[in-house]
Amino acid sequence: MLDLAGYLDQPADGVTLVVLHKSGNRGKRVLDALKKGGARVIEARAVKTERDKHDFVTEEFRTARRKIAPDAVGALVLAVGKDLRELASACEQLIRDVDGLVETEDVTTYYGEKVETTGFRVAEAALTGDEAAAMALLRHAMLGGLDPVPIVAVLALQLRQVGKVATAGRGSSAQLARDLGMAPWQVDAARRTSQGWDGERLGAAIQAVARADVDVKGGLRTEAAVRSPEHAVERAVLTVCRLRNR
Repeated sequence: MLDLAGYLDQPADGVTLVVLHKSGNRGKRVLDALKKGGARVIEARAVKTERDKHDFVTEEFRTARRKIAPDAVGALVLAVGKDLRELASACEQLIRDVDGLVETEDVTTYYGEKVETTGFRVAEAALTGDEAAAMALLRHAMLGGLDPVPIVAVLALQLRQVGKVATAGRGSSAQLARDLGMAPWQVDAARRTSQGWDGERLGAAIQAVARADVDVKGGLRTEAAVRSPEHAVERAVLTVCRLRNR
């Protein structure tokens, strides 16, 4: 910051200077000098939560004057949301390559081999009781060599979201999203899914997935773990489907 302060006294011609300040009081004098000198200030909030990532994707499309379906936003975040640069690049690719409204099918076309996207589709089928679709998706993923651990994690996340929304009472999607730390579309999806569940069956499903989580990570030498992690996740998905349809 001291070197930068000296540079500001005698700036070089034709140089564009980009300064990153991570908030706080450190370097505030130089920051104030930059502002006083007419520097352009762009506030970039940290993207930390899942809701932040959903908002980021939505804003990328809004800035490009394009539309993306809420479910597609969720699928994209699940697919590439671990790295913000990769998420931004994915938004750019879909905006460039897909005409009209970007939907979940478009995300699947480009990023369907991602483990998290596959887990999202498996969980969606399982929680609606579509056993045939859930098992077909899961077995295709297993044949492709995908790790069962994140698939179980996505299934657990979806079940928790249904439980949270089901017990949160009434209110607008926007209000519940703020209270629960979710995106509004996630609240709407969880509400639709929760209509086919009651507390007892949902609790049993959460316990089944928790057991599968231990098994696929090799935490306990249960029968499922001895057979294979793939068997453990298959059993969990079947259990969720059959509890939903009971």
